Amino acid sequence: MATFSEKMKGFAQSSKELASKAAAKAQDLGEKAGAKAQNLGEQGVLLLEIKKLKGEVEKLTNALGQEAYTAFVVQKQSAVNAADPEFKKILDEIASTQETIGKKEAELQEKKDK
Repeated sequence: MATFSEKMKGFAQSSKELASKAAAKAQDLGEKAGAKAQNLGEQGVLLLEIKKLKGEVEKLTNALGQEAYTAFVVQKQSAVNAADPEFKKILDEIASTQETIGKKEAELQEKKDK
């Protein structure tokens, strides 16, 4: 039969092992929570960037409309051409910004899938 001293040593060893396992589990959970928080933060940044880029597209679209208005009303042109330098520059900027939005949205979806 084990003595009281032996039982206490066994209890102390079991307690130490349990505390060690609990600490390791807590550290693992902390690391996972930190990674998740960082991922969510990155998603937030991407959402803001996408919103900003969409705002730029809206401004460019308004500028395109202003150019068309100027051509038709002020300059009395009967037609406009997308190849005209004023229109082409704005159309190219819109296309480039839309492409960037698509990339950012794909990156956002990739982060959401994690």
